[in-house]
Amino acid sequence: MKRIGPASVAMAAAVGILATGCSSSAPNEVPDQWISSTYEYELGDYVDPSDAPRKVADEIDGHTAAADRLSDDGMVFLRYEDDMVAISPRTSGSGSVIDIDDYDDGYDRWGSHVRSKWPAPGSGSFRGGGPGLGK
Repeated sequence: MKRIGPASVAMAAAVGILATGCSSSAPNEVPDQWISSTYEYELGDYVDPSDAPRKVADEIDGHTAAADRLSDDGMVFLRYEDDMVAISPRTSGSGSVIDIDDYDDGYDRWGSHVRSKWPAPGSGSFRGGGPGLGK
């Protein structure tokens, strides 16, 4: 059995710490593939036929942590790197509707709910846009 020296252990630990530190500072990408495989697709939207928006948001955020989350008027919004997920109550029956928009379109669409809390796309405080943009 080959012995690993202290220098190798220290180097492995340093690499692990650096990798963890770098990955946790950037917002995650929206889990669109997971959403599409987990929820039903109905008339252009993803749908959870039974769970309320808060529970659906917990499921999505639990799978891939959002950079920010807010609730307004019975809806829940999850902010990811360049995208936004809006979860709203279904208009017919129980359950939730899940909309995925890129941040610009989502901000325009849901602005009355998110404008007071989240930065406008293209503003100095917006951190979306992919690697190196706006950061």
